[in-house]
Amino acid sequence: MGRDRFLSEYGYEPATGYLLVHEGRTYGSKAIAGVAHKFDQGRALRPDELSEGRSHAAKWLARLGFTIRSSRNPDWTRDKIILACDLAMANGWKRLEFNDLRVIELSALLQTMPIHPEEVRTELFRNPNGVVRKTADITSRHPDYRGKPTNGNALDVEVMNDFLTWPAEMAEVAQRIRDGLTTGELQDLPPEAEEEDDYSAPEGRLLIRRHKSRERGKGLRKRKIDAVLRQGRRLACEACGFDFEATYGLRGAGYIECHHVVPLHEAGEGRTRLSALALICANCHRMIHRRAPWPTPGELRSLIQEAAGRSEAWLPS
Repeated sequence: MGRDRFLSEYGYEPATGYLLVHEGRTYGSKAIAGVAHKFDQGRALRPDELSEGRSHAAKWLARLGFTIRSSRNPDWTRDKIILACDLAMANGWKRLEFNDLRVIELSALLQTMPIHPEEVRTELFRNPNGVVRKTADITSRHPDYRGKPTNGNALDVEVMNDFLTWPAEMAEVAQRIRDGLTTGELQDLPPEAEEEDDYSAPEGRLLIRRHKSRERGKGLRKRKIDAVLRQGRRLACEACGFDFEATYGLRGAGYIECHHVVPLHEAGEGRTRLSALALICANCHRMIHRRAPWPTPGELRSLIQEAAGRSEAWLPS
């Protein structure tokens, strides 16, 4: 029948939510599910009979084993907005055109980012027009812009403000992301569950994942621990003093986590010196990474001492 006639015959509109992917072609999931009902129950369902919103049919088809993808491109992540902001800043916070070579290059780079899987990308995913629209969303929120703002979001404004506050630092972050994508350093990062931590400036999620991946490297951690033990020092947290062996006995002997004191956007991908590593407990490690800018172990130790002082002040005399 063809797509248009099929939709018209059964009263469905072109898909605006989720698509069924089959043998390289896409179909409106709602129309397919509704008409499939005809061959199982004797009549096709009307569009308004799929009552749980546009995801109703998609969820049902996914349970049957079909591949479903969104008909809309996924939202822009912080890392991608950082690159778009960097381009906007380089252009003097002025509007860019879709045929600008810098826009075309950024479009190609964004498509290599290992954040969104292929099945959620449409054929227009991060194309030059999309890049231009995003940079327009950003520049229309600049303090010097005098026209009507376009349809941006809070994250656009947040990242733009980071660039206005720390222009050199954020430009360096953008360069690190570009370098990592170009060399492949950021392409094969291990998957990581989304966390509720606040990944504010200056790091982007890809750089944080690379940073954490390096921290988990057993070779560096072992070398740092061996160096500390050779100096006759305890494996105690450099922030709070926690000693795993003292608390857990033999089970905790030789264990402690390792943290890169210098953030990746500053340190780059060069050889890591042992002096740039700190031994800290899991709790302090989590608190350091909770949001940027990351405190050093010494700065976190000061926060712990301040909190302890406030607690003591409340104790009864």
